[in-house]
Amino acid sequence: MRRSFAAMPKASPPAPLPSGRVASVDALRGFDMFWITGGEEVVHSIYKVFPNPTTAVLDGQFEHVRWAGFHFYDLIFPLFLFLVGVVLPFSLTRRLEAAANRSQLYRHIVTRLLLLFLLGLVYNGLLDLNVHTLRISGVLQRIALCYFFASVVVMNTRVRGLAIVTGGILVAYWLILALVPVPGVGAGVLTPEGNLAGYVDRLLLPRPFCCYKFGDNEGILSTLPAVAATLLGVLAGHWLRSNQTPQRKALGLTAAGLACLLTGFVWGHWFPIIKNLWTSTYVLVAGGWSLLLLAAFYAVIDVWGFRRWSFFFTIIGMNAITIYLAWRLFDFAAIASVFTHGLISYLGSFQPLFEATSVAAAAWLFLWFLYRQRIFLKV
Repeated sequence: MRRSFAAMPKASPPAPLPSGRVASVDALRGFDMFWITGGEEVVHSIYKVFPNPTTAVLDGQFEHVRWAGFHFYDLIFPLFLFLVGVVLPFSLTRRLEAAANRSQLYRHIVTRLLLLFLLGLVYNGLLDLNVHTLRISGVLQRIALCYFFASVVVMNTRVRGLAIVTGGILVAYWLILALVPVPGVGAGVLTPEGNLAGYVDRLLLPRPFCCYKFGDNEGILSTLPAVAATLLGVLAGHWLRSNQTPQRKALGLTAAGLACLLTGFVWGHWFPIIKNLWTSTYVLVAGGWSLLLLAAFYAVIDVWGFRRWSFFFTIIGMNAITIYLAWRLFDFAAIASVFTHGLISYLGSFQPLFEATSVAAAAWLFLWFLYRQRIFLKV
């Protein structure tokens, strides 16, 4: 942890952001993290309290697709990786343009890789000191690897090169899965038990796996398209840093998002949209929705200037890694219960909704306290 030395307001409206910082990125990151730190349970509880066809559809969108297909909940992780990429032109590229020492930048990139990977192992139970139950892969580990590889690409290519690398990765991953045979199965099989990515994980990664038993959702081969998801964000970040007008930037993001969605769904007829494999079509569909969300947040917050509503999400977005770790390490339900246990018994059928909302509120208040104290986890 370290303290930010920027002056922070004493009231609740969001603080003025440093020059070059895009307010909508913090807000969108917070919107993304909210759903896995309490928001998901709020949605599920709404369905429990008000069961009807509309809330049933909403409830289903907050469950991962079992194999092929796409739900809103399948967007959470690739959206975060996309936003990791969006920030790189505002940090790394800006330093390169200012003639920063490249060796120091590489050291910073490697240090962040190692710290994030270590935090991921801690999240997975490293401190239990049981190597038989420790999962090597994980969310933070994938963020670390994607950040590292995307940063290396950013350090050594221009925008056109970035686009070529991104597209090349997606095409190469498709060809690898389509043409490289799995022993005893053959090539191009994308079933849970027969796909190449799962076979490589079973061959090289120790168990346990997540999130299907034949391979790991954050496995070895699927890291390639995950890097491409991050590079899509880098391209969006370069567009936001360009000299285009704000209105044109929002329109450009929208057009790119629609193009990614169209390409992903059309290509999906031959290369299915599968989250557990991070198929190239999954990356494009998730990237399309990420671009459209960024366009919407950017237009409302940065172009039209409507920021007050986003303060709730900005608080989360400015300490995203903190709340991800804290959600694992602390029992926010127990904390909320300290203040609400006496009231719960009087709420009848509304009890699930109140409980879920109070847990999410406890997590948010924790982050609000850190925000007021100017404490942010920087790794």
